[in-house]
Amino acid sequence: MRNSKIVDKVNLGKILVSDGAWGTLLHSKGLRPGECAELWNVDHYDDVYDIAKSYVDTGADMITTNSIGGSSIKLRHYGLEDRAYEINKAAAMLSRKAAGEDCFVIASLGPCGLMLVIEEVTADELYESFKEQVLAFEAGGADAVCIETMSDIEEACIAIKAARENTSLEIICTFTFDKTVSGEYRTMMGASPEDTATASIAAGADIVGTNCGSGIERMADIVPLIKSVCGDTPIIIQANAGMPTIENGITVFHETPEYTAQFVPAIITAGAKIIGGCCGTTPDHIRAIKNAIPLS
Repeated sequence: MRNSKIVDKVNLGKILVSDGAWGTLLHSKGLRPGECAELWNVDHYDDVYDIAKSYVDTGADMITTNSIGGSSIKLRHYGLEDRAYEINKAAAMLSRKAAGEDCFVIASLGPCGLMLVIEEVTADELYESFKEQVLAFEAGGADAVCIETMSDIEEACIAIKAARENTSLEIICTFTFDKTVSGEYRTMMGASPEDTATASIAAGADIVGTNCGSGIERMADIVPLIKSVCGDTPIIIQANAGMPTIENGITVFHETPEYTAQFVPAIITAGAKIIGGCCGTTPDHIRAIKNAIPLS
């Protein structure tokens, strides 16, 4: 774990670059549909390390971990719930080794896949599962936890609380938004960018934003909405490389690194301080993003 803070870097006026997709690269290395990606932290150590290192080599300022589905609740599907701590600690250790001392590690924590609103899971069960995960991240050397791809404000706030009460990790929280037929942006649970940012900050998030979605172009619409309520709290965006299509049984994302890069200046002007990628993005996309950041 580094001594410096991500927020401190941003407050000095630096625009930071995070990494891109992990699932896309894992599948390119042989991860099969339906296989537990997080178990690769233990069983395919070198492959996961290579992905982390590939993003460090682009000059990214921070990299995530192979752990978005690493909660014990999600791992229950594979009969791996008792190995959650081991798997998440290994994820953080892999990215920490690749990051060295020059790059932050923001450990990925995704939704549990069950819904509080219809009582598939309780708040206490969520808290305990997320607590185990963030403790493992900290033990593995992460600098921050990135609570990502959220749609339910309550679930996200429980994850924030688990991290805030049990670790010293910086806390990033991002939600995924789709554009409605009326032109508004909402999560799957109906929450707006303004509502998610307000609730996340109140719960204790240090950095807020959005990830995944339908491509980088729409991030320029979402960032000002978040900025309108977040004050000085830094904003992060990590966009997909557009909407995927299935071609010959393979998921294909069509936004090129060059296309992604052209929106970077506008997104910075709108208020984003950290820019990276999500599904379909590659080290080439991250390199293009970095090169597109205007010189200060």
